[in-house]
Amino acid sequence: MAISRRTLALVAGGALLALVPPIAALTNQPFYLDLFRRMMIFAIAAVSLDLILGYGGMVSFGHAAYLGIGAYAVGIPAFHGVDNGWLQWGLAIAASALAAAVIGAVSLRTSGVSFIMITLAFAQMLYYLGISLETYGGDNGMRLAGRSRFGGPIDLREPAVFYYVVLAILVLLLTLGNRLVASRFGMVIRAARSNEVRARAIGFSPFRYKLTAFVIAGGAGGLAGALLANQTEYLTPDFMHWTRSGEIMFMVILGGMGTLFGPVIGAVVLLLLEDVLSALTTHWQIILGPILILVVLFAKRGLFGLVAGAETRDG
Repeated sequence: MAISRRTLALVAGGALLALVPPIAALTNQPFYLDLFRRMMIFAIAAVSLDLILGYGGMVSFGHAAYLGIGAYAVGIPAFHGVDNGWLQWGLAIAASALAAAVIGAVSLRTSGVSFIMITLAFAQMLYYLGISLETYGGDNGMRLAGRSRFGGPIDLREPAVFYYVVLAILVLLLTLGNRLVASRFGMVIRAARSNEVRARAIGFSPFRYKLTAFVIAGGAGGLAGALLANQTEYLTPDFMHWTRSGEIMFMVILGGMGTLFGPVIGAVVLLLLEDVLSALTTHWQIILGPILILVVLFAKRGLFGLVAGAETRDG
């Protein structure tokens, strides 16, 4: 049985990511370990958004709110001397999922521009809430007191260990996400995206399914925020700014909406371009803009469609 281009691309990508730590060690370039870890963290955030954007057609412009909530769920306990990673990360997922439930309960009763504006408004409310928290740095943010501690071999202070923890979470999210979108639940979400009235007519309640997907995406986004706080060892309200939401959304569109694996490619390519171009010139945005426009215009199924020869929606 012939191996598909899609499978080959996924295996090759996974192998390359797994080889980054030993390659960085051999070449004495620890910077690349940090760079690719950051890429994977944003890939987790992008995949979580793709669950509702690519499969559910829910254009949430406030997804960065969960990134910020997850970061503060790590930073605030650490500020008070609580560095237990299980507690911090559990709090990040739970708090983000709860926020997503509230935001979704309101925004999902609307559609189109109204939906976009409500999700954006909630995110900006949380952004200004972060600015008002003077105890935790306010607008300037604050340094993380210390990385999350789990005990045993999981020591995030070791760069390679932290890297493989992020990689394992990304692989787990992709695996669970693939199962989810292929299940009956995923079929209902996609059916509601195509024709919500028809989905309701055949006996489904699209609102409940969409709200559940919204909560799952929010919880995963919160986990990405917890990882990002540990990555940067610094947290700031800017994590929740609407421009961050736009950046995550562009990763999804660039890689390929409704593919799960596409947002991973989108995150890697976008952040790699930013890193390379910013090293060449201080006006790197002028170069990056046209490159991204060309990709969107000529790769309408996203980069994943070009690499794997796959349809935009593989679910």
